[in-house]
Amino acid sequence: MSTIYITGHKNPDLDSICSAYGYAKLMNLQDHDNTYVPIRCGHLSDSTRGILEQLEIDIPEYRRDVYPKVKDVMLTSDHKIEADDLLTVVAAIYEKNNPSAIPVCDKGEFYGLLTVDDITNWTMRELSRDNKITSIPTVRGIMTAQGPIIDSNEMFDEAKNMLLGSGKRGLAVYDENGYVGFVTRRCFLNVPRNNVILVDHNESSQSIRGIETANIVGILDHHRLDAIKTDHPIFICAEPLGSTCTIVYQQYIRNNRTPDPVTAKVLLTGLISDTLILKSPTTTGDDVVAAHVLASMCKVDLNEYGLSMFSRVKGLNERDPKSAILSDFKTYTENGIKIGIGQCEVTTLNDLPDYKDQYAATLDEIKTLQGLGWAVLMITDVIHEHSALLCTEHRGNRYLPYKAVDRNLFDMPHVMSRKKQLLPEIIHAVGE
Repeated sequence: MSTIYITGHKNPDLDSICSAYGYAKLMNLQDHDNTYVPIRCGHLSDSTRGILEQLEIDIPEYRRDVYPKVKDVMLTSDHKIEADDLLTVVAAIYEKNNPSAIPVCDKGEFYGLLTVDDITNWTMRELSRDNKITSIPTVRGIMTAQGPIIDSNEMFDEAKNMLLGSGKRGLAVYDENGYVGFVTRRCFLNVPRNNVILVDHNESSQSIRGIETANIVGILDHHRLDAIKTDHPIFICAEPLGSTCTIVYQQYIRNNRTPDPVTAKVLLTGLISDTLILKSPTTTGDDVVAAHVLASMCKVDLNEYGLSMFSRVKGLNERDPKSAILSDFKTYTENGIKIGIGQCEVTTLNDLPDYKDQYAATLDEIKTLQGLGWAVLMITDVIHEHSALLCTEHRGNRYLPYKAVDRNLFDMPHVMSRKKQLLPEIIHAVGE
């Protein structure tokens, strides 16, 4: 049985988290030969975490990367050998398995690794003396000094070099709780690859670290395609819908499955969030149908639930500017210019003058730190269907089709979608 991780993009939003959760639930029903685990590759904003906690689910665990690690190849042993056991105990094991290393305990606690080299060296020494073995030693008596220990989260290549540099057949592996296993040279003959399904994105630049080393087995997305190259055909479901959660819901229907009430509410949450309570121009008829069916399944009023969700979102004057901007921040490269576009939802723009300058300064810092040519922040009032656009200095500002209301600040009535309404204008502006 293999583990298949399902992950959304960096700076995870509700659609990313909820679609990963919902799709893992479906695939664990469909495929009993594998285990599907939803994860996230970024930290949650306070508002996103608060909404997820209201759902009373196990929030997908944070995973920093999918690089191959020691824990992916380490060995454990069923043999229980004590340091004071005679070597005859080991002989019985070697007759069956011929291992290159065996973990040894001292009164139940891990003591070290006994390797085939320890046994060979002792045997050769004994035979070199008088051509025969006169007594059987204890395991402790023939074990040589142990090599360095390896952390279970150590990178595969680093651990391989540590083992080769140690001159040992095997090294012990530890985690924060102590000894967990061991590795031998055979463990490093083949590089393991983590299995990953991407949801709510398909670009390596937006994905979890180490995605280039992973085995991509599926993609569910509703964005433009700039997909990662794969070694073999995979399942891809990419549709121009308002939410990845709608795509996940449709996968339930296509597989003759019904999400349980909790999962239905999770999917509804992601759908409402990404379509701004079905007001975003990215919203399609499929999204509307899915939203109403899911709301019926989890027994909530669609509009009331949506408004209650967004009412829990803090105003930008109450949030840390850097965290708020980066909570839903995506980068694109167009005409050789690296562009960062963030979006924050609010329930009013009336207090924009109170925090505009602070957010403008922070946006400029982020531009510098990330090596961007242009950074913009779209602040969207989900109640009144109105947005404002805050920009750093760039020649593209003069080509934006919006009314300038202040320095690098633009008014965007009826603009709700970064993907469908803002991004095309940004691409056009950098092309001028």
